Amino acid sequence: MDTYRIEWKPSALRELKRLDRQVVPRIVAAIEQLTANPFPSGVRKMQGGEHSYRLRAGDYRVVYEVSQSRLLIEVARVRHRKDAYRR
Repeated sequence: MDTYRIEWKPSALRELKRLDRQVVPRIVAAIEQLTANPFPSGVRKMQGGEHSYRLRAGDYRVVYEVSQSRLLIEVARVRHRKDAYRR
């Protein structure tokens, strides 16, 4: 099975750097697991986005897009669940 490549949007990296240092390793580990399977159990498709999904990592949500033709996962947002769905 092919593995996916992960790319971070600059805004997602900024959001990750602002988080508590204790939760960052859990979030990064959850994202790295997406390289083998971008649709593990618990992942939900986002409304309004054709290729957008969300991953739950504790109290935080990771919003990402999957390009199956290019084997690419682009991390768009990393936010606390209360702020994750606001634009």
